[in-house]
Amino acid sequence: MQLMNHNKSGKPVGRALAAATCALLGVQATDSLAKGQPGEWDVETALLVYSETDDRVQAAEPVISATRNFDGERKLNLKLIADTLTGASPSGATPSELPQTYTSPSGNGSYEVAPGDAPLDDTFKDTRVAVSASWEAPINRDYAYSVGAYGSREYDYTSTAINGSLSRYFDNKNTTLTTGLSLGVDLVDPVGGAPIGLSRMPLNNNKSQADFDQEFAATRESDDTKTVVDALFGVTQVINRQTLMQFTYGVSYSSGYLTDPYKILSVIDDASGSNYGGNLIGGDGNSVYLYEHRPDTRLKHSLYWQTKYMLDNGDIMDGSYRFMIDDWGITSHTLDLKYRWRMGKSYLEPHFRYYLQSEADFYKRYLTASEYNSGAPALTDASADYRLGEMTGLTFGAKWGYRFDDDRELALRAEYMIQTNDGDQGFGKLAAQDLYPDTNAMWLQLSYSF
Repeated sequence: MQLMNHNKSGKPVGRALAAATCALLGVQATDSLAKGQPGEWDVETALLVYSETDDRVQAAEPVISATRNFDGERKLNLKLIADTLTGASPSGATPSELPQTYTSPSGNGSYEVAPGDAPLDDTFKDTRVAVSASWEAPINRDYAYSVGAYGSREYDYTSTAINGSLSRYFDNKNTTLTTGLSLGVDLVDPVGGAPIGLSRMPLNNNKSQADFDQEFAATRESDDTKTVVDALFGVTQVINRQTLMQFTYGVSYSSGYLTDPYKILSVIDDASGSNYGGNLIGGDGNSVYLYEHRPDTRLKHSLYWQTKYMLDNGDIMDGSYRFMIDDWGITSHTLDLKYRWRMGKSYLEPHFRYYLQSEADFYKRYLTASEYNSGAPALTDASADYRLGEMTGLTFGAKWGYRFDDDRELALRAEYMIQTNDGDQGFGKLAAQDLYPDTNAMWLQLSYSF
């Protein structure tokens, strides 16, 4: 699980092609529990706790997954997820040598940031409940299929999706070809309404409440929708009794409202003078901040390779690499390595993950006054969301598990992530600010299956 994806950018988490991805693994040749007996339920439970440093995002996520086994290798899976997120989330604005005040997303209040501090929206909170169901069964000895549905609800976001996959077996099931398709439709209903992209954030300084309310309403539009279509094609190959290999190609197309309604950009004064590199001050005497705007379509391609190898002593080596590219200009590389040591009924699995990402074409840590162009921006798309910027991430961790018998297992996983961003360092007053603070986080997951 990568809970970072919950943070308002990758919603909804885990819905797209979940059933098809699992089907691609086909034969689990290494260390699965002795489950799947007809007439029985296999249940997996987990609790994940996630925490970022500097009082940023905190999250708790309980999960329960139950699989009912039927004759003929037919299975029904039901899953329930409920998570809560609190803390402070980066707004996208730049730090300043002066105090800064921002309007809350609802328009009913404001929050302040001290000089030199990273602008964090401490009103950030979220609660999500998600349910999913899938059914998988063989068609005959050479074909199998799965179908599924997903739904989740948050106070500002509703998501639904359906998915299905078809697998073809060859060479006595040593080779599996799988294709999958998912269709999702999301309703985006941000607090206070969806901001008009690149419109100016109204500030209730030196204004009457009536004037502020009118100005705020002028920056809002009605709720919107997003459609996501994912397709997956892959092959899983049993190389020998000890080696399993998988190759996958995925393509994803999103359209509709892809902007984060809670992210903003600072406008920086690039005219020579005493305020060079400081926040641009508008005619009303307030700093100028803009709501971000992203393209309304996105096409992503990904290639994935994974190999699992069992040593003679029963230890398992697991390595994978993923390459992603999209039409937003982002490319990413993910290397993931695990090694599982057998220790009688228990095991220890160290984990290392390396992630490298380039920035989106429209990523802007800030806009200059020249780009703002007195309220007629020269840009059509711009975002200061660090998740769209140049990024490097390192994750270290380990999982310990204990098997009571063939059906029951208790496991504890601990991970620590160090994420760094880089880019334009600013000019004038801005050059003295930390524009790219590191993001450090840790998470613990306790799971029990029976």
